[in-house]
Amino acid sequence: MPLLVVGISVLVLLLLMTRLKLNGFAALLLVAVGVALVRGIPVVDIPDVLSEGIGGQVGDTMLTIGLGAMAGRIMGDSGAAQRIAGKLLDAFGPRWVQVAMVVTSMLIGVTMFYEVAFIIIVPIAFTLVRVTGANLLWVGLPMSIALSTMHSFLPPHPGPTAVAATFHASVGHTLFYGLFIAVPAGALVALVWPRLPFVKAMNPSIPKGLVSEREFTDEEMPGMGWSLFVALFPVVLIAGAAVTDMVTSGENSFLHVVAFIGSAPIALLLTFLLAVWAFGPRIGRSLADVSASCSSAAQAMAMILLVIGAGGAFKNVLVEGGISDYIKDATESWSISPIILAWLIAVILRVALGSATVAVVTASGVVLPLLAGSGAHPEMMVLAVSCGSIAFSHVNDPGFWLFKEYFNLSVIEAIKVRTSYTTVLAVLGLGGVLAGEWVLDFLSL
Repeated sequence: MPLLVVGISVLVLLLLMTRLKLNGFAALLLVAVGVALVRGIPVVDIPDVLSEGIGGQVGDTMLTIGLGAMAGRIMGDSGAAQRIAGKLLDAFGPRWVQVAMVVTSMLIGVTMFYEVAFIIIVPIAFTLVRVTGANLLWVGLPMSIALSTMHSFLPPHPGPTAVAATFHASVGHTLFYGLFIAVPAGALVALVWPRLPFVKAMNPSIPKGLVSEREFTDEEMPGMGWSLFVALFPVVLIAGAAVTDMVTSGENSFLHVVAFIGSAPIALLLTFLLAVWAFGPRIGRSLADVSASCSSAAQAMAMILLVIGAGGAFKNVLVEGGISDYIKDATESWSISPIILAWLIAVILRVALGSATVAVVTASGVVLPLLAGSGAHPEMMVLAVSCGSIAFSHVNDPGFWLFKEYFNLSVIEAIKVRTSYTTVLAVLGLGGVLAGEWVLDFLSL
């Protein structure tokens, strides 16, 4: 049974990494090869399947993570990150630092991918931890939860946008309705989860090389204006491109330029160059000093990228092994509410495959024939599929490894924290969708 293969593969992976202490990159590749053999993928095709999975995942993330990490390190070594962190502390106070992270993350995360926004904000979170002496998860976890919610629930992120096209739903209405679900659900979980006893018992350290250890004086730091401008520069470019795409139609050279500079890799490349120009002189007198900061960040990122790539290989083997097709065929005959069915299929696919994109696209295809006669609002169907796709993030999800490595957690600790919060977000999201569907039905009477 395909789902049994998934369950056994996850258990084997946990055994390799926890009991045998095998490196995550090697463990993921070994398990991916084993699953490929069991699922009948021809031996001669397995290297290509692995390479395709690694290439697709690293190709999507390497430029974003690499450039973001280097720009973040320059901001840290110049004192810009400390300046922003200090202003956040002044505005909210140490007691409300989590609220500051939630507000910042939700504002940035509305239009930005989880990975991109994570890389942009995490240097500030690291600096806040160093300045305040707080637990890394106390500051960083609200950021990650808020970003996860925005990315998974709302367009213009790729999953919800793709489903909106399938259901012929209004992207604008989906975003509007979704905010009433995502903001309270995300804020609630973001503020509650760091206070849970099993989370408070963890006290991970900041990974080496990703943040400056130096304590800057006020005179040594750049001004708040420049610090904030550089930090928000990629946000403006990426968000501007997303908004332009939503409100315009047709094609012309101007829109092509906007899309180009608003793509995450180009936006972060421009941000990196801006950071070098604006803050480089504060790091050292030559470009060699700036290069040293960048090299330190790149070295720290190397293993993170390898693990994320191997996670992509594992995910691709599960997809090529026919597991998504099996789930689709098994659930087509279920007779339940289309909203609950859409959410449930997305959850099952997410657990089995780890890919939120595959989960939402497959789930929407299964329930699309039911939409016309169900009376359900297409925007609510989009949100049902989208919030289901966040559930049970675990070892077959490349985002799980980004979270684990940046917060310096063991596999078991990451499962306890991330798998639990993503699942609760999915359940709260379903509750919000059902409530929203009832409200829309009531208003249409």
